[in-house]
Amino acid sequence: MKVTAQEEYGLRCMMQVAGASPARPLTIHEIAHREGLSPAYAAKLMNLLRDAGLVDSVRGRSGGYFISRPPESVNISQILAALGGHIFEEHYCERFPGEEHECVHLGDCSIRSLWGTLEGLVESVLRRTSLADLMKSERRVTAYLLDRQRRALPMAPEGAGHAPKRTI
Repeated sequence: MKVTAQEEYGLRCMMQVAGASPARPLTIHEIAHREGLSPAYAAKLMNLLRDAGLVDSVRGRSGGYFISRPPESVNISQILAALGGHIFEEHYCERFPGEEHECVHLGDCSIRSLWGTLEGLVESVLRRTSLADLMKSERRVTAYLLDRQRRALPMAPEGAGHAPKRTI
């Protein structure tokens, strides 16, 4: 899985806005400075988030950006969708036809099953993780995500998929 720069920086900008006081919107320059971005790039990202209804903006001298709803009600999947897309795109197979007009495995493709399953697992985690969850410390977020992972995926028996250990 590759996360684009737009998705990474856009998520970070979203966290800046969510952490700000609703009474004082953040300006593009403040957001850009806090994230080490150019104001033009921060403006592009904030426009994408505004177009998706995740943030609102106020014009004028005391204007800026503010989150449109509580961070608990915004999931990471919504944010990433506004910024770029998904791991497994709908027309994925059309992108890799080799030298043919269409992929030679179009009718029966185990790789497509792998990417589709991974997309579903990742999307499930992103949908269940709110912006508020990410605004905690790295240690707390790691513990939270590991706990979710343990509950969602059954543990494989030790040594599953590996050759048995030999003892001498």
